Amino acid sequence: MIKQLHKMGVKSGHMYTCGLASIALAFASWAVSTKAEKAGLDRADRWGIFVGEWAPTFFAIGVALRMEETHRELDESEMGMFDQSESTRSRTHAGV
Repeated sequence: MIKQLHKMGVKSGHMYTCGLASIALAFASWAVSTKAEKAGLDRADRWGIFVGEWAPTFFAIGVALRMEETHRELDESEMGMFDQSESTRSRTHAGV
């Protein structure tokens, strides 16, 4: 799933931003619910908690995407080094 998100162009920064937005939205939904609904503080708390639970998920996906981005960068830089050394090794081992 993380590789697919990375291929689609989703960056770790996008997920971190979503996590922060989720925290702000949790507070906003709690505040609006306390004022707009007559259901009481319990209902407002549930709204805030419901939206606030998204934040850890967004942050976790952001960390996983960051690892994927770093892994890809390392693979690409090492591939260039290994391509050169493998061609040199193959000539050396083949007696060329």
